[in-house]
Amino acid sequence: MSFQDSMKKKKLFNPEGNDTLSERKIVGGNTTNLFNLNNTSFKWATKLYRVMMENFWIPEKVDLSMDSQDYSKLDEHEVRAFDGILSFLVFLDSIQTNNLPKISEYITAPEISLVLAIQTFQEAVHSQSYAYIIDTLIPSEKRSKIYDFWRDDEILFKRNKFIAQVYQDFHDNDSNENFLKVLVADYLLEAIYFYNGFCFFYSLASRNLMQGTADVIKYINRDELTHVLLFGNLIKGLKAEGAMLPDDFVYDMFDTAVKQEIEWAQHILGDEIIGINGKTTEQYTKQLANKRLTSLGYKPLYEGFDHNPYTQFEKIGDIHGHGDVRSNFFEGSVTSYNQSSSVDGWDEI
Repeated sequence: MSFQDSMKKKKLFNPEGNDTLSERKIVGGNTTNLFNLNNTSFKWATKLYRVMMENFWIPEKVDLSMDSQDYSKLDEHEVRAFDGILSFLVFLDSIQTNNLPKISEYITAPEISLVLAIQTFQEAVHSQSYAYIIDTLIPSEKRSKIYDFWRDDEILFKRNKFIAQVYQDFHDNDSNENFLKVLVADYLLEAIYFYNGFCFFYSLASRNLMQGTADVIKYINRDELTHVLLFGNLIKGLKAEGAMLPDDFVYDMFDTAVKQEIEWAQHILGDEIIGINGKTTEQYTKQLANKRLTSLGYKPLYEGFDHNPYTQFEKIGDIHGHGDVRSNFFEGSVTSYNQSSSVDGWDEI
C-alpha cells in the first residue's frame, strides 16, 4: 500500500492490530496503540524520547526578581520588541499545543506517538513560561495587550495566519497533501520561526539585562531543538515510505516562511536593538533556513548565506544544545537548578 492510499485515522481500540516491526509504519500501519518500548522500529524516536524526558524543567524555578527591575530600564524600542515577541511566542506555542494531537491521530508507530505526546506537554509548559514572565514583569494593565497584540498588529497577524491556516486546513480536510503540508509547517515553526526572537532575549542578556527571562528562553530553546529533530525525522521517514514531497512544494513554503520571518523581525526589532539590524536579520534567517533544508536532504535555497552573524548569542543561549543549559555567564537560581541531559551532543541523536 502506498502512502497516498494510507491516509486514515488509526483505530483507538484495535485487537486485530499488528505491531510487529516488519509491519510498522509511521503512517498507514495497523497498530494496536500498545506502547511496547522494548520493541521499537524507529530508534531515533526512542533516543529522542530519552532526551526530551531528561529535559524536564519547571518555569517557576527560574528567578525573575532582577528582571522586574531590568524591565523598567529598557528603552521604548526594547519594550516594544519584548512585548511583541512574547505575544508571537504565546500564539505559536498555544496553537501548536492544540495541533499536535491531530497529527498524532494518523501516526501508527507507537514510539513516535509517545514522543509527540511529550512535545504536546512541553508546548503547554512553554505557554505557562510566557504566562509566568508576563505575570511577573508586565504591569497588570498591559497584560491583555500582549495577549492581543497578534490581533492588532497587521504584520504579526499575517505571519501567524500563514502557519495557523495550514493547521486549520488540515483540521478541516485531512487529505494527504494537507497532512504533508502541516508537517512542513510544523517543521518551519520549530526550526525557523522562533529564533530571531530568541536572539533578541540573548542580546539583552549579553548586556546584563533580563537574564532570568533569557534563562527561561534557553530551556524553551533546548526543547525546540528536539522538536526540530522530531519533525525532521518524520518528514524524512515519510519520504522513505513513499510520501511525495516535491522540491517546489518544500521550497515555496520555506521561502514564504523566511520572507515573513525577516519582515516580522525587521518590523519588531528594526535597527534599534544593539547587535541586531536589518542586515543581520536577513543573514541569520536565510543561513538558518539553508541549514534546515540541508538537514532534510534538500539543497540550500539562498546562495551565499552560510554565515551566522549571531555567534556571540549562541554562546549565551547554547543554541546548538551542546551540554548543560547552565552557563557561567548567568547568575541566579537557574545556575544551581540542575537539569539533566541524556546525551553529550545532538550529533548522537
